[in-house]
Amino acid sequence: MQGSLPPEAQEKLEELQNLQETAQNVTEQKQSSESALADAQTALETLEGVDEDTNMYREVGELLVETDYETAKADLEEKVETLEIRVEQLTKQDERVQEKFESLQQELQEMLQGGAGPMGPGGA
Repeated sequence: MQGSLPPEAQEKLEELQNLQETAQNVTEQKQSSESALADAQTALETLEGVDEDTNMYREVGELLVETDYETAKADLEEKVETLEIRVEQLTKQDERVQEKFESLQQELQEMLQGGAGPMGPGGA
């Protein structure tokens, strides 16, 4: 079917396919960030119930390094804040990509429907 499309319509179709891939990537990033955010929030909530004198460790690559309560709490709060911003940005990006996709889809439909009108049989 693509071979019979006018060049403008083929371009729009390719752009739609690219936007679809972009939307999928943004959605995957958003889901990953939401999961990391939920984990960080759970860790922060858990930390609230821990005695401040408790020995604490944090992961640094493959190692566990000792840390204090205040540092652990500050790091988790910063991580939660950063992830909340990231999820918000990805949500907005997802909405923009979706709007652009719908707009292009509409343009392509109009282009294809218009092509069957005056340029159809007996129209030229």
